[in-house]
Amino acid sequence: MGRPLLLNGLRARVSRWPPLRLVRLRRERESVGVVPSQRFPNHFESGREASMVRYIGMDVHREFAQLAVVEDGLVRDEGRIGVTPEALREWATGLGVDDHVALEATGNSDAIANLLTPLVARVVVSNPSKTRAIAEAKVKTDKVDARILAQLLAADFLPPVWLPDERTRSLRRQVSRRAHIVRTRTRIKNQIHAILARNLCPTPPVSDLFGKTGRHWLLRQQLPPDEAATVTALLRQLDFHGTELALVDRELAIEALGDPVVARLMTIPGVDAIAGISIVAAVGDFTRFDDPDKLVAYLGLNPRVRQSGNSAPVHGRISKTGRAHTRGVLVEAAWSATHAPGPLRAFYRRVHDRRGFAKAVVATARKLTILAWHLAVKDQDYAFARPSLVAHKVRKLELAAGAPPDEATTEPTSRLQRQDAPRPGGPNGRTGRARLPGDGRPLAAPRTSLPTQQPLTISSVV
Repeated sequence: MGRPLLLNGLRARVSRWPPLRLVRLRRERESVGVVPSQRFPNHFESGREASMVRYIGMDVHREFAQLAVVEDGLVRDEGRIGVTPEALREWATGLGVDDHVALEATGNSDAIANLLTPLVARVVVSNPSKTRAIAEAKVKTDKVDARILAQLLAADFLPPVWLPDERTRSLRRQVSRRAHIVRTRTRIKNQIHAILARNLCPTPPVSDLFGKTGRHWLLRQQLPPDEAATVTALLRQLDFHGTELALVDRELAIEALGDPVVARLMTIPGVDAIAGISIVAAVGDFTRFDDPDKLVAYLGLNPRVRQSGNSAPVHGRISKTGRAHTRGVLVEAAWSATHAPGPLRAFYRRVHDRRGFAKAVVATARKLTILAWHLAVKDQDYAFARPSLVAHKVRKLELAAGAPPDEATTEPTSRLQRQDAPRPGGPNGRTGRARLPGDGRPLAAPRTSLPTQQPLTISSVV
């Protein structure tokens, strides 16, 4: 017959194996009744009773975490624990190898998940925006949130997020640090321009106000004593952040120089080393996406769709989910790519003529994202890459990583530079702009490293 499972401590119910995945889910307090998931059974197939699997929900805060446990169909509160490493290790000594832990994604969830992962069967970091039972609960307290997390985990109904490896986490932190420094420098420059504007100073005669010539002109302007002191202080801050930016750029350049995926992405016009390492940091492992459309949705470049019943689907603006900084990097790279001859520019012009500038740039960014997925997964260079431009990017990257200015490149980073012969541009053998298919001339010389693969064209990713 099975064994009775007590739901909410009020009534008993007899369940046969395999149990239901989810009996009932409502948003009122203590109304989520859960039967353990079939994926994690509590008994051996032979009928011998094994140790019960515990599903632990953690509502994590800055200084503590509220705990709730689902065991043998019962939900109970386990109080609070500190979120310091010592307190978490002390609490983890009571965990079993069959236990499952769930917590919502927050600022310190990665550190907690890393500490608990080797000690339990599974750690699930849930996506808060998709945990509707918590976000839309009528009664929302720490205890209720922890209980709902534990019950959803027991029902295998918790939407998880991908946990990156340590290198990806480090790259994300470095990219975020660089973005913060760049924003700070921009804010400082805007403050100096505002000082000049409110004191009726003329427009600077140079393109770079903060270069050597521009600063010489800036110091000759007649400003009130307090404004002059402010400009001097802002210039000192600008110099400090410029030094910090150079250090971060060097660290990122060293990482990018040894990354084959970044070398692939740099063959795309508009994508330099910083853009490539930013994309790699945001995506991590490209192969975790089955198709490029899922990567587009992950980065928030897919349009919203509304459809119900017999009505036609309505497509809206892009979803803007995921990392906003990476989306901005892709849009900037797409805008730069539209200035270089090639299929990306042709695609941009076609969309621009029909939909305008803004939609054309975003559509090109989406196309660039699809192209990046194909290059990374299929381990190919861009078919319409310009070897001279790629060599310039690689040399610039080497200099940023600390290579001496007079040292020649000894080992090319991109496979595009490992060709046996230069790219033929015509019967006379001159190198030049890549030609579109159909003119009777090859796009690139044969590759010795990838003899069975064909260069990836823009038509293959449409």
